[in-house]
Amino acid sequence: MAKDRRKTIYVCTQCGETSPRWLGRCPSCGAWNTMEEDVVAEPSKGAGSRAAAPARVAGQTSLTPLKLKNVSTTEEKSRIITGIGELDRVLGGGIVLGSVTLIGGEPGIGKSTILLQLCGEVSRSLDVLYVTGEESVRQIKLRAVRLDVPQDNISLVAESDVDEICGLIEATKPGLVVIDSIQTMRCADISSSSGTVSQVKESTARFLNVAKNLEIPTFIVGHVNKDGAIAGPKVMEHIVDTVLYFEGDKTLPYRVLRAVKNRYGSTNEIGMFDMTGRGLEQIENPSQVMLDGRPLGISGTCVACVMEGTRPVLGEIQALVTKTSFPSPRRTASGFDYNRMYLLLAVLEKRTGQFFGNQDVYLNVIGGLRLDETAC
Repeated sequence: MAKDRRKTIYVCTQCGETSPRWLGRCPSCGAWNTMEEDVVAEPSKGAGSRAAAPARVAGQTSLTPLKLKNVSTTEEKSRIITGIGELDRVLGGGIVLGSVTLIGGEPGIGKSTILLQLCGEVSRSLDVLYVTGEESVRQIKLRAVRLDVPQDNISLVAESDVDEICGLIEATKPGLVVIDSIQTMRCADISSSSGTVSQVKESTARFLNVAKNLEIPTFIVGHVNKDGAIAGPKVMEHIVDTVLYFEGDKTLPYRVLRAVKNRYGSTNEIGMFDMTGRGLEQIENPSQVMLDGRPLGISGTCVACVMEGTRPVLGEIQALVTKTSFPSPRRTASGFDYNRMYLLLAVLEKRTGQFFGNQDVYLNVIGGLRLDETAC
C-alpha cells in the first residue's frame, strides 16, 4: 500500500491562505509576517490511493430538522451558574451547555488557576474532566491542594492525543471539560507536529464537534504570541463560541478577564480578580481597588469614569511629558488607544498653543484597564 508523502506549505494564521513558499505578505488578506510553516500529508496517486467519494444522490439525506418551537430555552437547562460571579458576568450569566470557550493570556497570568477554581465550583454539582498536555496529574494535584478546591468529582488525565480524549469524553460524559492547552494537542492522522496551524485547527474542530453533539461545555486554553493575540490560525477564534482574554500586569496582583467574542452575551463586560497565595479572589468593587492609595494633589494624574458593561468603573490615568533627546519624540500609551492619543495631542496643540514636537509623551492607565470610550 502506497504511503502518503509529506509536503511543506506555508499557512496564513489570519485567513488560512496557503502557499508553497514563504511570503512576507499574505496575498489574500494582506497581513504581514503571518505565513507559518506547516507539514501536511499529500495522498499518493496510484492503486493504493483511496477511492473518490460517491456522488450525491438528489433527494436523499440522513438529516432530521428540529422545530424551532420545540427547542428548550429555559435558563435552568441552558446555562450552568459557576458560582464565580465575575466569570458569570463576563460569560453573560453562566456557561451555556455545549459551548466552547477559548481563553488566552500570557504565561503565568493565571489561566490554569482560574480554570481549576472553575472546575472546583462546578464539581459541587457536576462531574468535571480536566485534560492537561503540559503538566502531570501530580502537578495539578499540588495546585488543587494549594487552591483548596473540592476534588471528589474532578477527574484528571495527562494526554495529548485528540482522538483518545474525544473517546474518553464520549464514554464518561462529564458536565464540564477543560483542555490545557490546545497547542499541546495532536491528531494522530495529521503528520505535522503539535502547535502547527493544521494541528491546532483540526484539534479545535474535533473538540467542538464532541461538545456540540453531547452538549458538554468545554474550555480550551490557548497560548498567546508576542503581539498578545492567541497563537494559531485565526479560524480557531471564529469556530468557537466565546473568546476570553486574561490580562494584567505581572508586577501587580490584579487580573482582568474580558470577552472579545461572545455568542451568548455582551463583550463589554469585564471581570476583575486579585491574585493571592490561595488563588484568584473576585473584586466586586473595581473602583475602590483602582483608586486605593492614590495620592491627592499630584500633577499628571486624573480619574476617569468609564462604563464596563452595566457598571461604571473609576480608573486612574497618568501622563508624563518631558523634553526629548531624540530627533523623533517618543509616544507611549498603555491601556489607551495609540491613535487617539495622537488626536488629543493635535487638539491640544491647535487649541492651547502647546507644542509637543520636541516632547516625549507617556500615557498609562493603571490596573490593567483599557479605556476605549470616546469620553476619555
